[in-house]
Amino acid sequence: MLFSYNWLKEYISGKLPQPKKLAEILTMHSFEVTELKRISGDRVFNIDILPNRPDCLSCIGLAREISALLGRKLGETRAPKTEKLTVGKGSLDPVKIKIINHTLVPRYSAILLEGIEIKDSPRWLRSKLEKVGVRSVNNIVDITNFVMLETGQPLHAFDYDKIKGAKITLRMAREREFLITLDGIRRPLREGVLVIEDKERLIDLAGVMGGRSSEIDSKTKNVFLQAGNFERQNIARTVKKMGFGTQASNIYSQGVDPAMTAAGLERAHFLIKDLAGGKIVQLVDIYPKKVLPKRIRLDEGRIENLLGVKIPQKNAVSILKNLGFKQEKPLVLVPAFRQDINLEEDLVEEVGRIYGYQNIPAALPVAALSSPKRNLDIFWRDFVKAVLKESGFAEVYNYSFIPEKEAKIFGKSIELENPISQDYKYLRPSLLPGLISNISQNKKYFTDIKIFELGKVFKKQNGFEEKNMLSGLILGEAFYELKGIVDLLLSKLGISGVWYDSYQQTPQESKIEIWHKEKSAEIKVDGEEIGFLGEISPSLLKEFKIEGKVTALDIDFEKLSKLSSEEHEYEPISRFPSAIRDLAVLVPPETKVADVLNAIETAGGKLVRDVDLFDIYEGEEVGEGQKNFAFHIIYQSEDHTLNSAEVEAVHNKIIQAIEKNIQWQVRK
Repeated sequence: MLFSYNWLKEYISGKLPQPKKLAEILTMHSFEVTELKRISGDRVFNIDILPNRPDCLSCIGLAREISALLGRKLGETRAPKTEKLTVGKGSLDPVKIKIINHTLVPRYSAILLEGIEIKDSPRWLRSKLEKVGVRSVNNIVDITNFVMLETGQPLHAFDYDKIKGAKITLRMAREREFLITLDGIRRPLREGVLVIEDKERLIDLAGVMGGRSSEIDSKTKNVFLQAGNFERQNIARTVKKMGFGTQASNIYSQGVDPAMTAAGLERAHFLIKDLAGGKIVQLVDIYPKKVLPKRIRLDEGRIENLLGVKIPQKNAVSILKNLGFKQEKPLVLVPAFRQDINLEEDLVEEVGRIYGYQNIPAALPVAALSSPKRNLDIFWRDFVKAVLKESGFAEVYNYSFIPEKEAKIFGKSIELENPISQDYKYLRPSLLPGLISNISQNKKYFTDIKIFELGKVFKKQNGFEEKNMLSGLILGEAFYELKGIVDLLLSKLGISGVWYDSYQQTPQESKIEIWHKEKSAEIKVDGEEIGFLGEISPSLLKEFKIEGKVTALDIDFEKLSKLSSEEHEYEPISRFPSAIRDLAVLVPPETKVADVLNAIETAGGKLVRDVDLFDIYEGEEVGEGQKNFAFHIIYQSEDHTLNSAEVEAVHNKIIQAIEKNIQWQVRK
């Protein structure tokens, strides 16, 4: 906002610092002065008034601020001359006022002036307005602009004789209404903006700009001068809706002290009486709910506690008084024009900035710092993600919501009362819908897809249940690859006692089977199920239009994190060489690999270091109704080198144990 140095001097007692020095003081303590330029023997400041300080959007308000910065008392700020509002007899019918919503119009003041003479403004008035960027129109319009810039109270003058029926109503605009404003533009009005109408038409966009139908011109003889106080949020919304604003709307949208309506009219009356003549024949002041000053408790020790420097109580009180605050110990009365002051901390800030932040010595804070409590949930999350990423997986993040189609497939999904869209009406009961959708959308671009997600799922089970799950998918037939990754993950998490059991779908699960009946397993730790591993069922893949195979894991992360441990037990690597023998076993199709592995490890005892399944074959060479498991068996001793006889003896013992099952046959 623009301010004239010479104009400001009129309201400040004593000598004022030079413009450059004054700009520096304002910038250091109150507002940034963005520009200082010379105009016609004057210096004009462009000052960036903060949005929370509407009290300084006027010459008097800024002069009050400058006086406080210079250590001068509030009473030393010179008040402009005013004229008491005295109503005389006249020939005009009074204007009837109707306000539909007093919340939007907290106070409405106005005077009706009879016998006004419209003419050009004197040179001093035109000069002051032009220096701060306001075009001179005529004496009445110029006075309204001058008073707004001087006091911070916007005014608007109506030609009384153009107000149809001597009646005005303040209400909200309706659909399809329009107003031709003073600039000659036909403006369609948005519903909800505040307007003023007479008996027949709209005449004003309240708080923003007047209408052309009631403007002051050279023929005007009688003036209805309005000083309204409008709710700032409504004016701000109006400016946004209408797409334009004025200096008046800028002041209104930041907040105007209701007490200023009367003061603005008194100042305007003084100037009008001198420059345009006329007399007051009606006075309007509608003020249903008076705004009282706020009372805030301020403790002496609080200032030092917050600012970190001891400011004498006498100085602190003086600063607040100079800013317009009154003290009734232990309370401070906040003037109505300081709408930004609500807390004790706000008062301390006022003391601090006037005292000068540069006068507060820099000092490092002294405090005892303690390490934050370790969050194991975050630790294991990051650990699991790192293991899977090292295994070639990419992490994905899906919405916690799924569409109705997927909700029906996976069953028992929780429907939202207020969904963000029809595509996201349900909370996901599993991470698999999102991951399978990711595969469906990306399979045409990539042939190698390995993705995982760690996130929350939601179920209606004993009420509302919410828990973290870990799910991963591989495009293609990769059961044993994924099993190896699960083994690696559990090993790195320090989890032992892991085994895989046949999977049986429970009645609580979805109507469509998620897992392939013959190629899936439950993951168990010490007998407790923690998740599932296997191929996704063809019927489910068909729903997502996926051809081929998809292998998945689905693990209860909360169980996983509870079982995890940073402590690992390591066995020393044997210093003696190992021996490897291969073993092929013919078994019925329903035989599980785990059953054969258990037989091998039980019979081999301590000398069997490891057993690896490297092939499963079903075909013509093994005959119908059979399949072939091929194993690498690694033999090793911890205390000596095994000779051929020892290895053969253990190997034969394993063969004999296997062939005790009449359905199993070791291939020679």
